[in-house]
Amino acid sequence: MAIINLRKMDINQRGTITAVKVGGVLGRRIREMGLVPGTEITIKQRAPLNDPVALRVMGGTLTLRNNEADFIEVEID
Repeated sequence: MAIINLRKMDINQRGTITAVKVGGVLGRRIREMGLVPGTEITIKQRAPLNDPVALRVMGGTLTLRNNEADFIEVEID
């Protein structure tokens, strides 16, 4: 199992969040969306220029910009 940055995940790739490496307002916002260590995610799609990215999290869909995804580390299956 490899740990990679969320931004580098491929479409339909699954993984589990291992760390959110940002604090402050952005870190709190990411965590409030449910993106905390231990959460399983799946990359569903990307916009034409790869920004933003759509994630499947806890039965819902979230979109993140790449500059937000850069702070999230994921252990891929």
